[in-house]
Amino acid sequence: MPRNIAPTSQPTQSSQVLRRFRVVFNAVRSHFKQVEKQVGLGGAQVWALSVIRDQPGIGMGQLAKNMDVHQSTASNLVRVLQHKELLRMDKDEADKRHVHLHVTPQAMDLLAKVPGPFEGVLPGALDQLSPLTLQRLDQDLAELIALLKADEAAGQLPLAQL
Repeated sequence: MPRNIAPTSQPTQSSQVLRRFRVVFNAVRSHFKQVEKQVGLGGAQVWALSVIRDQPGIGMGQLAKNMDVHQSTASNLVRVLQHKELLRMDKDEADKRHVHLHVTPQAMDLLAKVPGPFEGVLPGALDQLSPLTLQRLDQDLAELIALLKADEAAGQLPLAQL
């Protein structure tokens, strides 16, 4: 007759990794909640404002590229920020289809109140990892994404919007 084996108090490797994902997601969520509580804007909106502030006259395509998001996502962020009168959009003189974005003084005041980093805590932390660690992490996450059969297009959504 088999003995009853008491459950081990040690987590399995997969549950330990899952726990680490939770810690990362909660750190990201906590940062963006703190930002929203302090300034009343979502993290992606604050990040977009900071990019526009740092690059006055930036176009929509370059904003999307700098934030590593789809251009439609950048357009939606800009539309909301323009509605809130936090940025100004000037049409290009030579090609009216192109716009140049500028933050308003109200946006400058708001950004001064934001606890950094503007892009969120995860990009800054990733930037501090060694190239070798980043390469391993990229390969391992690619394998996990393949097993999940996840839509890689979701990678162009800002974490603040998840």
